[in-house]
Amino acid sequence: MKKKVLSGHNFHREPFQILEDQFDVTYPSTGHFKKDQILDIIEEYEVFIPNFSFYTDKEIIDKAKNLKLIANFGVGYNNIDAEYAAQKGIAVTNTPNSVLEPTAELCFGLIHAVARRIGFYNNKLRTPEGLSWGLYDNPGIAIFGKTLGIYGFGRIGQAVARRAVAAGMDIIYHNRKPVAKGIEEQYNARYVSFEELLSQSDFISVNAPATPETYHIIDEKAISKMKPDAILINTSRGSTVDEAALIKALKNNRIFGAGLDVFENEPRINPEFLVLDNVVLTPHTGTQTIEGRYDMQREVAENIINFYNGGVISKVN
Repeated sequence: MKKKVLSGHNFHREPFQILEDQFDVTYPSTGHFKKDQILDIIEEYEVFIPNFSFYTDKEIIDKAKNLKLIANFGVGYNNIDAEYAAQKGIAVTNTPNSVLEPTAELCFGLIHAVARRIGFYNNKLRTPEGLSWGLYDNPGIAIFGKTLGIYGFGRIGQAVARRAVAAGMDIIYHNRKPVAKGIEEQYNARYVSFEELLSQSDFISVNAPATPETYHIIDEKAISKMKPDAILINTSRGSTVDEAALIKALKNNRIFGAGLDVFENEPRINPEFLVLDNVVLTPHTGTQTIEGRYDMQREVAENIINFYNGGVISKVN
């Protein structure tokens, strides 16, 4: 008899074909299961696949008497009480490999969009009043020759650095500790303190996970140390940036601009962002490509299959 897998979302079937060949997979008929629906049925399943927007809490874990694996669809796993799952003997996996390139692509796209004011120009050209085509009117900021400071120089941060080097940027970074010398040499990257990152960077990209240590790491004090023409990019987690402090800085032109793919209270976006011309907003679309989503599904499937076959899994607890 095939092991039973509960999918919290009505995922596309094609990338899960390898999973369906070996497991009995249950999907919602449309959209996603609500929490009460999952509580009603999860007891009979050994594997649960939540997507990154569904919180798998203690109540669900306690109800899942036969659960052995929570295979998260997403690299971040703050949507799962992974510590409690471990106490119950339940493994939790994520999808760190498939998110690298699409997230880095979007991050660097936001760098371009904010620096060259692409969103501003696009919006203004669609209005009756348009905008001035004067020689020095509404200028953007060059990227070539500028310094990109990366907060969180893990695999995604390094993928962003690879693109930045190709664009002629200099790289500095801050981590809990420096990366290996070979990695630094690959990107000609230099480790600096957090304060130096803030004061020396023309662009700051936040690529760190959501942890107690990174909560509001970009706050009013941090922003006050940035260059007046600095650009902030956040494609990591909304909790890393104090939105009230950032909005204040953008309104007062304390920094040049920001590009945000993540927000503190997703899917709700602070309405004050929506009226600002110096911020580019995207709705948590770091991996929102057909290829990216399908690769994430395949990584979920591989985690489940390898969990039962004794292969390599991306276990986080």
